[in-house]
Amino acid sequence: MAVDAKAVKELRERTGAGMLDCKKALEEANNDITKAAELLREKGLSAAASKAGRIATEGTVESYIHAGGRIGVLVEINCETDFVGKTDSFKEFARDIAMQIAAANPLYVRREEVPAADVEKEKEILKAQALNEGKPEKIVEKMVEGRISKFYEEYCLLEQSFVKDPDKTVSQLLNEKISTIGENISIRRFVRFELGEGLEKKVDNFVEEVMAQVNQ
Repeated sequence: MAVDAKAVKELRERTGAGMLDCKKALEEANNDITKAAELLREKGLSAAASKAGRIATEGTVESYIHAGGRIGVLVEINCETDFVGKTDSFKEFARDIAMQIAAANPLYVRREEVPAADVEKEKEILKAQALNEGKPEKIVEKMVEGRISKFYEEYCLLEQSFVKDPDKTVSQLLNEKISTIGENISIRRFVRFELGEGLEKKVDNFVEEVMAQVNQ
């Protein structure tokens, strides 16, 4: 299969890998850029993969307030040097991630952080759903694995679609930024607050409210 030159260029920009390595990866992935990027990372050929083991202790804690103060986010993003942590490019990335957390409400940064007990519980629920749908038991396990991937995509920040560009994941955005900046970058932790979350809210009874007005 012929490799599209534009795809090679995009893959190089996304991963920082060499042109020949990008071409080979695209050939192996049948011109699927996302799959090719994963292959490069697996082989340790992408810039992100080569920098992943480097210590990142500098960076920033970024905040984002949304909807007139109803949603607030704090996120810690690390890089290797104080210089990079103060650049406009890094700060813009941090703001984008904080906004992503506010909008998409992830529970974890990466799938490895999801407690094993929670994963097993979700699998049990998904298995019961599949069986209740009348699916043959022999294919239920494959269905559960597929659906658990959707679970990770919904609740793990790095696997979510980026709100400003749904064609890429947050992980892909992160790898692009690593390639561009030239340092290891890590989204370490975050906290998200939503006004009134977890509180029992008072629900007014409309009929009683109207009757009270009538009887005055």
